[in-house]
Amino acid sequence: MPSYFAMTIEKYDPEKGQMLQILDPDGKLLKGVKGLLSDADVLKLYQVMVLSRMTDKKALAMQRQGRLITYIPQSGQEAAAAASVFALEKTDWIVPAFREMAGWLLRGVRLSEVFTYLRGNEQGSKNFPNHKMTPLSIPIGSQIPHAVGISWAAKLRGEKTVALVFFGDGATSEGDFHEGVNFGGVFKTPTIFFCMNNQWAISVPRTIQTASKTIAQKAVAYGIPGVLVDGNDIFAVHLATKEAADRARAGKGPTLIEAYTYRQGPHTTADDPRKYRTEAEEAKWLCKDPIARVRKYLDKKRLWDDKRQAALEAECEKVIEDAVEEAEKIVYNPHDIFNYHYAELTQELKEQYEEFKKTLGGTHG
Repeated sequence: MPSYFAMTIEKYDPEKGQMLQILDPDGKLLKGVKGLLSDADVLKLYQVMVLSRMTDKKALAMQRQGRLITYIPQSGQEAAAAASVFALEKTDWIVPAFREMAGWLLRGVRLSEVFTYLRGNEQGSKNFPNHKMTPLSIPIGSQIPHAVGISWAAKLRGEKTVALVFFGDGATSEGDFHEGVNFGGVFKTPTIFFCMNNQWAISVPRTIQTASKTIAQKAVAYGIPGVLVDGNDIFAVHLATKEAADRARAGKGPTLIEAYTYRQGPHTTADDPRKYRTEAEEAKWLCKDPIARVRKYLDKKRLWDDKRQAALEAECEKVIEDAVEEAEKIVYNPHDIFNYHYAELTQELKEQYEEFKKTLGGTHG
């Protein structure tokens, strides 16, 4: 498939601060660009993004009601998650961080499994590998070397498998980022390093996270291509990810993609963004909302209207309520706290486990 953009990843120069954008905030495509995503593709992406956004609102409400553990909001980053996963093959691996729900749903993860996980039940992660996904990663950046290992193993086996790993801008300050990208560059592993730059690593702004003008330009030091894309643009994200996957399958090694986006809510439900960012900043980014952008595009093509929107929201609401009901029926086994750390428990964990069984866990499972 030829590139539909003048600057392919090979020719792209992130040090100039250029950003790949194909669909602008008004829902208009870059002049002369066509064929990247079919109408059916855009509709599918839009529907899953709406489901993800509505699920996000439900999960926030449930956490406040004490029905979920600490929750990590997703709103604002649906385009980057959905369009990147949509560009992959079903045989490719996804190594998530924690803010890519739209992508998980596209890959086939059941919403009841998502809610089960969010309730602190290990059974919610059980089926992720069946979808070529690793369980969610809470330690910042620790999943990056894992993705390199998966893709390197695939390369050694002669498979045409790609591993895409998600991480935030804050993770680029971790040693795991350097180790993973450096290893991938040296051994030309078929890895896509996908940075969700949502501008804030909890309360630390990107401006003091790194002195680099962009995160994408960090790729230069590792000898791999880097591209800065509008993370709220499904067309740009899909194109960059597709080209990165094609490069990887051709044996040309990894790519670093920086998706420039914004988290609209708090870092987690334990966070209060009002303490470190302004309402003016949030309002500016709301004008670039990824879901509203696709809706405008669909409206211009007369593929969507308020009646279809109402029907979609009613359907999503039912799907969400059914998923919640199913998840809340799944019995939690407190022993799972210890069951999935190591193949064999360390002596210290064995002692803790025995104490746990005598006290907190003694009446369960």
